[in-house]
Amino acid sequence: MRWFFVFLLGATCGAAAMFHLSGRWYVPLHGQGTRISELHAAMVGLPASAASLRHEAPPAQAAGLPTAVKPAVAIDSMTASPLSEAVSTTSVAAPAAAAPVDLTKLAAPAVNGLLIPVVGVKAGDLVDTFTQARGAGRVHDAIDIMAARGTPVVAVNDGHVVKLFTSKPGGLTVYQFDPQDQVIYYYAHLDSYAPGLAEGQIVHRGDPIGFVGSTGNASADAPHLHFEIEILGPEKQWWHATSINPYGRFAGQP
Repeated sequence: MRWFFVFLLGATCGAAAMFHLSGRWYVPLHGQGTRISELHAAMVGLPASAASLRHEAPPAQAAGLPTAVKPAVAIDSMTASPLSEAVSTTSVAAPAAAAPVDLTKLAAPAVNGLLIPVVGVKAGDLVDTFTQARGAGRVHDAIDIMAARGTPVVAVNDGHVVKLFTSKPGGLTVYQFDPQDQVIYYYAHLDSYAPGLAEGQIVHRGDPIGFVGSTGNASADAPHLHFEIEILGPEKQWWHATSINPYGRFAGQP
């Protein structure tokens, strides 16, 4: 009888060793057959897939699908992406140069035959200072009409006051548009405005604008009117326009 139990124990141990080596021994876990390797993974706190990853095919291979899609062009052989190729083959046009102002398309009274804006000044008293250099490589773009402080300044043409503005360089200033909103008349360094002058006000040729002064960056010893003529762009921006020389555009000048 003792030999029977020894034989039975030996047979049982041998079977266990064979099944362990083959990895086929399943034990019940949560009502399902579970491989020993998975049971070990659960015991040590690892996901079952981590314990058997080397022995299992990736999902794509298991489903009979290709594991990777070969790109049409190898990445390491590409010289440029489609976007970079598009950029490299498309030339970027340089900003177009500003077209010269065609004064023939403007109303003649807006730029020619203007009233001299400082009372008492004659055509022969005017000096062309349009291209004179100013600080920091700046060109004047205007003429200076010298006169005693307090001399009346008048509108050179009909139009309307767009802006009354005080700036560091220009001091007390007036921006006036012509009736067609094509041209700006700019008066600067005023000592004061004419009484009652207001933005939006309609003015006529010869109406008072202000008085000669030296506000802004003008010298206190040389009061004068800084006067510009500027051509408006499509946006009608009083602060951004193209200057033309006022000299030679006043009544009495050739």
